[in-house]
Amino acid sequence: MLMHHLLYRAAERAPDNVAFNWVDRDVALTASEAVDSMERMAGALAHLGVAPGDRVLIFAHNGMDYLLAMLGSWRLGAISALVNVKYADDLAYYVDDHRPKAIIYTHDMEGPVKAAAAAVGCVSHLICMDGPQDGAHALPELLAARFTPPNDPEDASAIAHLSYTSGTTGKPKGACLAHEPTVTAARCIGERLRIRADDRSFGPTALSSSYQLVANLLPPMAVGATVNVMGKWTQASGWEALERTGATVFVGNPVVLTELLEESQARGRLPSPLRFGLSGGGPVPPTLRKAFRDVLKLPLVESFGQSEIGGFFALGFPELEPDDTKLVRIGPGTPDKEVAILTTSGTRAPIGTVGEICLRGGFMAGYWGRPEKTAETTRGGWLHSGDLGSIDADGYVTMRGRVAELVTVDGVDWFPRDVEEALATQPGVLLAALVGIPNPRGGATPIAFVTERPGQTVDPIALKAAIAPLVSYDLTPLVIRKAISLPMTPTGKIAKATLAAEAAV
Repeated sequence: MLMHHLLYRAAERAPDNVAFNWVDRDVALTASEAVDSMERMAGALAHLGVAPGDRVLIFAHNGMDYLLAMLGSWRLGAISALVNVKYADDLAYYVDDHRPKAIIYTHDMEGPVKAAAAAVGCVSHLICMDGPQDGAHALPELLAARFTPPNDPEDASAIAHLSYTSGTTGKPKGACLAHEPTVTAARCIGERLRIRADDRSFGPTALSSSYQLVANLLPPMAVGATVNVMGKWTQASGWEALERTGATVFVGNPVVLTELLEESQARGRLPSPLRFGLSGGGPVPPTLRKAFRDVLKLPLVESFGQSEIGGFFALGFPELEPDDTKLVRIGPGTPDKEVAILTTSGTRAPIGTVGEICLRGGFMAGYWGRPEKTAETTRGGWLHSGDLGSIDADGYVTMRGRVAELVTVDGVDWFPRDVEEALATQPGVLLAALVGIPNPRGGATPIAFVTERPGQTVDPIALKAAIAPLVSYDLTPLVIRKAISLPMTPTGKIAKATLAAEAAV
């Protein structure tokens, strides 16, 4: 099945149900209106010469036109290529990498878009979402013309979606997702999360992330539920938007989920009728899951995925976990995929043993224009995550950390997450991150950065003593530093490369 066909089927079942809602502008489309808008978008792009296989770069803030640009591209058999607007300074790199036929953008991105298009020289059309600009088509005018789109190619094996890796281990790579198996994965995710037609999913993180695709967009579309997107999240306005929209599912990252917790505590209640939170984009501290359970009485479901999957390695259930010792576990793999822990020799590791988390049974078609990197990542028929973890006797995956983030201290490999989660249990600590900087004697010196909760202070020396019994490492070399804030990537992860560079100064 094709991604946009999910919208067709939803419109057939319940044409008047709200399919999409743009929270910032309070603009909603029913399923039938969304189909009509998708057809008009496809017609506009076809009028400009966009054909199957062409790339359409969407460089914009979250909004309704963003969703429609994705859908219209899929409807044509073209590829929606997504780049986060926070990468404006590097846009020419992305344009040159996948060489789009057209760029659809918001008006405030005019400078970076025109500079990148001029530098690369492959872009035939610039399309401004917000109206006319010099050298660009006005999207409202194109849509108003109601150009008739060509017949749907209906090629489920075609690449539909290109989103970029975060670039933590090199230059960002464009991961190409085909309609299938991404649709199958989304349906399995929806079943795991028990999403139904009367649900209202709410996602404030960037639509450029494949996490939004497989968590907040496709699973609700598959059952005809409502998808809410938000472009300008703040702790207070986000809470009020959740309340106003009657959201039942909140799709976020640990940062915005922490803000939901804090705002709900300040107001004395959850935004009604929220029934669970879903986290992605980075490991969830057990302390956060415990607070959701004990303070909010709300399940916090953890997911573990990558741009390369079009789904998840592991996904929890929308249930409260009563056992504190199990809060570090993510969940089992989904039924459409096989997940295993592999040793360095490529064999399966014994139950409970740490190794590389790998997957087969449906993942990306490859990295755009990088056959060697594709072969390396998918060697042996497995998608290699580059993350270390284990699977227990229940089939649940626990992620320990990226191979590239291991800190070797006096010959011992430290998993940063062990120290970070121990620090997170201490009063006054809001966020914690461990990095290593080169040690002249060899290996690395471990440095942990912590931020303080509002109105509270922490003592690094006392913190070090407090967590010593909680970890298996000799903490003598550990240095703990306080920070006002921690650098973040556009997807909401702590930018450890930046942090390590700052620590080395």
